[in-house]
Amino acid sequence: MFAIGEASRQSGVGIETIRYYEREGIVPKAERTASGRRVYDRDSIGRLRFIRRCRDHGFSIADSRTLLALAKESDTACGTAKKVGTRHLNDVRRKIAELQQLEQALEELAANCANGRVYCPMLDVLTRD
Repeated sequence: MFAIGEASRQSGVGIETIRYYEREGIVPKAERTASGRRVYDRDSIGRLRFIRRCRDHGFSIADSRTLLALAKESDTACGTAKKVGTRHLNDVRRKIAELQQLEQALEELAANCANGRVYCPMLDVLTRD
């Protein structure tokens, strides 16, 4: 059994994040020692690591919870996990497209600016009604 600090170190998940995950039911509440300190076993640390990896890949808390539950299944888990992953991939692609449009708009606005001019086209566009 490991104290929360050691569970944090081994899993790569911050102490406050571990507490948050417990409050939200993403991971089960930790066992407590007689003095009330949280303690974690290897399986708990493994779950924390799994959630951290999901979050590192940009999955939402809800999707991370779903994937964690699927990791315990065997027969139908892959198909469902693929659906979750594909939906997330499509969201990422949509965000990339939006960011590319934003990049182009900012490039255009910045290109219209000239140093030392009293009138600034960028500020004009941003302050229009």
